[in-house]
Amino acid sequence: MQKQIEKAEMLVEALPYIKKFAGKTVVVKYGGNAMINDEIKDQVMKDIVLMKYVGVNPVIVHGGGPAINSMLAKIGKEAEFKMGNRVTDEETMEIVEMVLSGKVNKGIVAGINRHGGKAIGLSGKDGNLILARKKYLMDGKEKVDIGFVGEVKKINASIIEDLQKDGFIPVISTVGVDEDGNTYNINADYVAGAIAGALNADKFLFMTDVPGLLRDINDPSSKISVLKYNEAKDLIEDGTISGGMLPKIDACMTALDAGAENVHIIDGRVKHTILLELFTDSGIGTMIVKDYRIVR
Repeated sequence: MQKQIEKAEMLVEALPYIKKFAGKTVVVKYGGNAMINDEIKDQVMKDIVLMKYVGVNPVIVHGGGPAINSMLAKIGKEAEFKMGNRVTDEETMEIVEMVLSGKVNKGIVAGINRHGGKAIGLSGKDGNLILARKKYLMDGKEKVDIGFVGEVKKINASIIEDLQKDGFIPVISTVGVDEDGNTYNINADYVAGAIAGALNADKFLFMTDVPGLLRDINDPSSKISVLKYNEAKDLIEDGTISGGMLPKIDACMTALDAGAENVHIIDGRVKHTILLELFTDSGIGTMIVKDYRIVR
């Protein structure tokens, strides 16, 4: 009986958050271990479906780096990176599009639908959802061409909004297109942030393989629970935020700049991490806000 009572208490705890987020948009950047571990992957799909059934409008944005590397290895092509960016020649771009918009995207769609959701898969090419421009790297004063790598120029949010009105859960792969029809591989972190901003998302949940933003990368207890926008800028300047965390924080700040209410870096290795963040008093991970007065 006690276990049933505890379950009922958890539902009661979730009630105010269900009421708060009913009808609101939550963008989920899906990646990391949660895409690789089959048990966690299945739980994420269930969490997304539950969100939809209680009235939340989830939008899923995903990458798929490990799957791309695996397919490149199968055809005998070595993955190449410069300054953290995948060098993408024409052949690699074909593989990227096939893997992201095909295998990975449709796998997520199937997983959501299997649990009773109504997901639909999109790439940035569908309806010019993600308009892109070619990205160059700067090595000092020298411009470095890394091929068909792009950055977001514009998000056509009305496509996503129309799908939401019809009860669909959009699942978006981060392949973009320019005005001339050229296809580009775009960093999924930045696309997710741009989409969260374009939709004025009430929450942007960023799934990672860390407990949140850490002041000391070697000390999990140094997690920052709430971080103000300007403080994030300071931590970038002093080097606390660096490496793989830098594009994630940059994407979070982009989302806030463009109109998202608040953003959360959450640990995708934790079971039901999405539900813990959305529907519990304590939440999980690190929340980045424009103003401390926004507390949940």
